[in-house]
Amino acid sequence: MDRKIYWHLPGLCYLKDLNLTILKLMREYRNCFHEGYCAGSVYGTFPGAIWNGGRTVLGFCSKNDILRTLKEYEPYKVPLRFTWTNPLITEQEVTDTYCNLIMRLADNGENQVLVNSPVLEEFLRYNYPDYRFISSTTKRITDPAALEAEMEKDYFMVVLDYDLNHDEEVLKKLEPQAERVEILVDEICFPHCPKRAEHYRDEAVKQLEFEIAPPFDCPNRRSKKSFEDCKTRPAFISEEQIGDYISRGFCNFKLVGRGLPPELVLDSYLYFLVKEDSREFIRGRVDLGLKEIASKRAAARARR
Repeated sequence: MDRKIYWHLPGLCYLKDLNLTILKLMREYRNCFHEGYCAGSVYGTFPGAIWNGGRTVLGFCSKNDILRTLKEYEPYKVPLRFTWTNPLITEQEVTDTYCNLIMRLADNGENQVLVNSPVLEEFLRYNYPDYRFISSTTKRITDPAALEAEMEKDYFMVVLDYDLNHDEEVLKKLEPQAERVEILVDEICFPHCPKRAEHYRDEAVKQLEFEIAPPFDCPNRRSKKSFEDCKTRPAFISEEQIGDYISRGFCNFKLVGRGLPPELVLDSYLYFLVKEDSREFIRGRVDLGLKEIASKRAAARARR
């Protein structure tokens, strides 16, 4: 396949070790991965950034830690995509020192931002014009007319709401601009979830107020997640179905994972990115890679 197919990976910080290992293996064992498949971005945030949305990520990173993470991803030439999708951001929060520090340090002309809040988007476009701007699925745009209007705006890409993944009428209309559409292939949430927008708002409040509170009351949270659960959802796009989307011009696919068990994310990487007869081999190489990273980190701590 001459054409490149881009996969957008979750957990910029939370799944950093796994992502760096997968990126390394995609170079070292190219023949084990599907032809033309590559990493289009790694999305997420640094802990404690109040602009973050979708999932609450509490904590803190020092400037040195941020720079270290940026440097670790640098050899792979994969854009980092910040999830600045908190819908509650106002003019008061756009001057946040920590979030602006992240934007300045990562401003390399290749990195990206997911946006939701119009106030924050306007601020970012003015102050950081070299980033690529992407319309987030957290907007929950399920009306075809509204989606058409969103596609007409100045976005590098628009992430399709997962409830439209198999809507043939919508997909047909998107085909002329298919390369600007990103499709979330393995969403774990219930189809047409009536609480999804409310859930995003709840996460946004917790992020803004640094609140450790009980999880949002959702039946989908009451069972341990697995990749097999993802495969049972109506919005799921199987490995066999991906080829049909590619043939229609779609080339950007997103995998879930922020806040989910790392073993689920690894299963999704193996399923979508790796050839079936190479999956166990790559799983073994991932395990070795993660152990090597952990060993190096422990040795570094011991030297301090």
